[in-house]
Amino acid sequence: MAQKLSDSVCFALYTATNSLVRAFRPILDEYDLTYPQYIVMHSLWCQNDVSLKELSNDTHLDSGTLTPIVKRLESKGLLTRRVSELDERKKVISLTAKGSQLQDEANELTAQLESRSSMTAESIEALRLLCLELDENLRKSD
Repeated sequence: MAQKLSDSVCFALYTATNSLVRAFRPILDEYDLTYPQYIVMHSLWCQNDVSLKELSNDTHLDSGTLTPIVKRLESKGLLTRRVSELDERKKVISLTAKGSQLQDEANELTAQLESRSSMTAESIEALRLLCLELDENLRKSD
């Protein structure tokens, strides 16, 4: 018996991701950020003064994708890249005052999005944990 497309977990995740990014877009547009730029900023709000490799590990973005995002955020005055004092071969990525200030506004952004989802905080947390578990399991099988 053939399944409907909507019975596929892959399709459900794909469509939910697209809907989430579409819902985020107008909110992020107010801050002149794309979703990948927001991910990088959010990572830096959690841990500042990191190497590109650390940022790549946290965001799951490869350096070829991450480097142009970091450069764009630097041109917007939200972060800086400087040579590490410990290892001159490495760059340290740090938030500027403007980048740090954006964090307070971004907390409101997340609350707006959660409100639009019409899901309970418990459901959102359960979904988050399941997505992380799926990601971890799939990465192990690579």
